[in-house]
Amino acid sequence: MNASMLSYILLSCVLLSVQAQNCQVSEIIRYTKRLLEESPVSCPCRETAASPCSCLPIPEPGHELACFVEGTEYMLENNMTSNKILTMINRSFQTQRDRNLCESLARGKKCQYKTKGNVMRFLNEILKTYQAIKK
Repeated sequence: MNASMLSYILLSCVLLSVQAQNCQVSEIIRYTKRLLEESPVSCPCRETAASPCSCLPIPEPGHELACFVEGTEYMLENNMTSNKILTMINRSFQTQRDRNLCESLARGKKCQYKTKGNVMRFLNEILKTYQAIKK
């Protein structure tokens, strides 16, 4: 392996760690896991009542941040889970979206989705998305 290849690999690693840091990956994973522990209900989503069965957007690739902001705001407005943790996660998503900190997740400020899911599915989508960044 020559020196230019090694410097390319090191630069790639640095850029990935900066991306992960700007996305607050570890914090969001930790807080999302705590929210999942608090809301063990797994039920089909219903459009009517604000409950763990409420329908939240499952984002299209590149629109995760906009949908995560929208979904967590809905959860906050309807007091669906721990407000302190949810408020911190929601602010993180807003900051990341508004400052384009997680480029792969923020192609637009509008949430685009084809399906909706209950709170458990929505939180698992957040977890899966940020775990993929951490890899």
